[in-house]
Amino acid sequence: MSKETTHFGYETVAVEDKAQRVRGVFDSVAGNYDLMNDLMSGGLHRLWKRFTIDQAAVRRGHSVLDLAGGTGDLAKRFCGQVGSDGHVVLADINASMLREGRRRLTDAGVAGNLSIAQVNAENLPFARSSFDCITIAFGLRNVTDKDAALRSMNNVLKPGGKALILEFSEPVKSLRPAYDIYSFKVLPYLGKLVAGDEASYKYLAESIRMHPNQESLLAMMQDAGFEKCRYHNLVGGVVALHIGYKI
Repeated sequence: MSKETTHFGYETVAVEDKAQRVRGVFDSVAGNYDLMNDLMSGGLHRLWKRFTIDQAAVRRGHSVLDLAGGTGDLAKRFCGQVGSDGHVVLADINASMLREGRRRLTDAGVAGNLSIAQVNAENLPFARSSFDCITIAFGLRNVTDKDAALRSMNNVLKPGGKALILEFSEPVKSLRPAYDIYSFKVLPYLGKLVAGDEASYKYLAESIRMHPNQESLLAMMQDAGFEKCRYHNLVGGVVALHIGYKI
C-alpha cells in the first residue's frame, strides 16, 4: 500500500478522504450511538468502559483527555473523580458526536471542570505534558495515521501519566467463526433495523478486522515512546484494553 492510500474498512481510499468518510459514518449514527452499542454488545460495552475507568485510577485534581469521547460516558465519570480541582477535556474529531455529548453532559448537570474540543488525534492541539491520563475508547481504529496519534498522545501526556486504549481486537480462535457471523450478518442488520444505516455498521465490522491485533498495537505503543505497556483481553479478546505510561 502506498503512502497516498489507506483502509476504510476493506476498501482502499485516498488518505485525505478517510477522515471525511469516517465523519460521514458518525454523522449518521450519532443519535443512536449508545442505543446501538447496547444492542450490539448486549450492554457489555458499559462494563468494558467501567473496567477502563477503574484501570485509569484517576484522582482528584488530575487533568484527563478523553479522545474520541463521543457521547461523553467516560468523561462524565472522570469529571466526578477529578473534582473541582481537576479538569476533563472531552475531545472528538466529529462535531455531531460532540454535540450529542454536550447535550447529554449538560442534561446530567456536568459543568465547571469540563471542556469540549473538536480535535484530530494525529495532531493534538495541547501543550506538551498537559494531561495525567488519556483515554480513547473504540476510536483508534478510525484514525488514519495511528502511529502519529500514539506519538501525539505521548507528547501531551505528563511524565508518569497513563494512556488507555480500549478497542475491538482479535478474539481467540474458538470464538472467530461465531464472531464473524455476528459481525457480518447481525451487525449490519441491526444497523438497518434500528439506525436505518446498514452501510455504517458494515464498515464497523470491517474496520475491526483491519485494526492491529493485541501484540501489534502493543508494539506500536512502545515505538511511540510508551513504557511498561500491557493489555487485558476482555471476552476472549473480542475487546482489549491496552495501557502504557510516559516515564
